[in-house]
Amino acid sequence: MSPWHTAALLAVIWAVTFALRAAPFAASRWLRDNDFVRDLGLLLPVGVMAVLVVGMLQDTPWDGWGWVPSIGGVVATAALHFWRDSVLLSLVGGIATYGILLLVVP
Repeated sequence: MSPWHTAALLAVIWAVTFALRAAPFAASRWLRDNDFVRDLGLLLPVGVMAVLVVGMLQDTPWDGWGWVPSIGGVVATAALHFWRDSVLLSLVGGIATYGILLLVVP
């Protein structure tokens, strides 16, 4: 591959990357006024959390006490989020609860 070919390839990569990064700013007025985008912004966080919870609980052993750390982590995350409405506190608290319960529950 010649240096000119490499330079042309890098220029195309740069242009596409720049265009993709600039597109939301160029379309911000349309995005701000669009009902679909507004509704998607309201529903997407709930959908992502549901997928994460289902994915985590999918491989949870339900025999014996194996389910306690998973359910405890989910409950702690939800309780902390409803209490303080802080994503960082909810995540750290839920993960800490899950980790502690993994150590404590037989």
